[in-house]
Amino acid sequence: MSIYDYEVSTIDGKEVSLADYKGKVLIIVNTASKCGFTPQYEELQKLYNAYADRGLEILGFPSNQFAEQEPGSNAEVQQFCQINYGVSFPMFEKTEVRGKNAHPLFVYLTDKAPFKGFDSSHPIGGKLQEILKEKFPELLEGDSIKWNFTKFLINRQGEVVGRYEPTTSPMEMKNEIEKFL
Repeated sequence: MSIYDYEVSTIDGKEVSLADYKGKVLIIVNTASKCGFTPQYEELQKLYNAYADRGLEILGFPSNQFAEQEPGSNAEVQQFCQINYGVSFPMFEKTEVRGKNAHPLFVYLTDKAPFKGFDSSHPIGGKLQEILKEKFPELLEGDSIKWNFTKFLINRQGEVVGRYEPTTSPMEMKNEIEKFL
């Protein structure tokens, strides 16, 4: 299997193949509108503005699996992203990204890029670890996605070359992205 073997649904319900993105550098990110990390939309859009013409594509997948921080409909999510952050990169329908009903794409991504921990120097890194331990202990085990705004970097050959936890801002990924453009 490769990243290009997966099909996903756009936020307006159209089925697309990730093969449509062959030859592009991708950031695949699970998102939420009511999360402390939601302002990362702004940085993701800045990266998209800066590098889309060089082959960067950002694919956003809203998920309501983390403290129900994405309660709206697909249409509400899309409107929120456009109005508040000017998001113009592709957004997809609300998706389960962990657990027994996780979309196969996210099972693949977490298999290829295991969890290596949160950045403990980030102001929220330690706090996020505590929240998980207290309220979501099942998320601490294994390599599943731990929270909103986990980002996966995919090179032009469709290989997963990096996983960045929510404690890594999108702009901190800039040098890595440039290597693959």
